[in-house]
Amino acid sequence: MITPRQYRGRFAPSPTGPLHFGSLVTALASYLEAKSHNGQWLIRIEDLDPLREPPEATGQILNTLDAHGLFPDEPVVFQSRRHSVYQAATEQLLSNGFAYRCTCSRKQLEAHRGKHPLRCREHSRKYFDQPFAIRFALRDEVCHWQDQLLGPQTHIVRAEIDDPVILRKEGFFAYQLAVEVDDIEQGITDVVRGSDLLDMTAQQLQVYRALGATPPRWLHIPVIVNEHGQKLSKQNHAPALDNLNPVQNLFSALVALNQQPPQFLLSGSLEDLLEWGRIHWNRGAVHLTSR
Repeated sequence: MITPRQYRGRFAPSPTGPLHFGSLVTALASYLEAKSHNGQWLIRIEDLDPLREPPEATGQILNTLDAHGLFPDEPVVFQSRRHSVYQAATEQLLSNGFAYRCTCSRKQLEAHRGKHPLRCREHSRKYFDQPFAIRFALRDEVCHWQDQLLGPQTHIVRAEIDDPVILRKEGFFAYQLAVEVDDIEQGITDVVRGSDLLDMTAQQLQVYRALGATPPRWLHIPVIVNEHGQKLSKQNHAPALDNLNPVQNLFSALVALNQQPPQFLLSGSLEDLLEWGRIHWNRGAVHLTSR
């Protein structure tokens, strides 16, 4: 008899600024989804791009999660401390023909509609005397997968044109490698994230398969937008959360997730609000808005 894997979810912010309300909604949804399944919830800091990361941002994010009672079940993982693991995965993909070296500039790729004028996929083993990125070699595929909220999904993956960078020319490892490597090593079974990442899923399925791993289940929730219809983000100057009002912030996040929390929770404790959310969590009630 096969025993189902214990639910293991995670919240993985990039430390490009303090946590804002949109990120809190995602964090809370992933936390409640895990806890409603009697599962474990982890935090991973995706600090792979030091050029975009203020030195104080990681501490701000972790302090805000603590202030809102969102504590992980295991120590926090920092991607900046895992370069050797990503390097080993990159070498594995290169040796197995799932990745290749690419010297093409963004301007060259745009001019050729995503095709590589230097035929990088064919000449990957060639020695390069100039900076190069490493890309994952996608294969043409009509990908079908099941989203836990949005239902059946179909996405067309185009080899070469859609090949994602996994190691940038500057020497920084990219999201499209690190996220799969970490999910595999941490035994992540389920991922709750914003629907703005929905179109990445088909590519990521191929990366998991290339690494010989079972992919997680995905649940994509609608992103929170500002008054101009833009996704709340640091780039759009979303304000930082007020850590002195965690109950109000979490109550508003439950409302945004259409969980219909009762008003009495506003006068209660943080622990009571989170426990109510765990018991009454209904992922099917989350608004199915457009991406």
